[in-house]
Amino acid sequence: MAAANQRIPVLVTPREKSRIAEMARSAGVSMGEFLRRAAAAYRPAGDEALLEGAMAQVLETTRKAEQAIDDALAYVEASDRRIAQMESQRKAR
Repeated sequence: MAAANQRIPVLVTPREKSRIAEMARSAGVSMGEFLRRAAAAYRPAGDEALLEGAMAQVLETTRKAEQAIDDALAYVEASDRRIAQMESQRKAR
């Protein structure tokens, strides 16, 4: 790996700097290394694609669940009609 020798000046507030410093300390790395790793891991387009995929999966699962509930309710309704018919026939005897 090439030695880091280029600067990217980034202005932050004192509070942001303290927070970054604390997160770097917690990770056991320098602030520079922490920021390099954070920048390397950042994938806004990938995150959006993952979110869209998850939403599509949620919508499809919801559609299937709604259909299963509708099917179950229709089955129960048909069963209730059969039971009522059988009870009616039994009383008629």
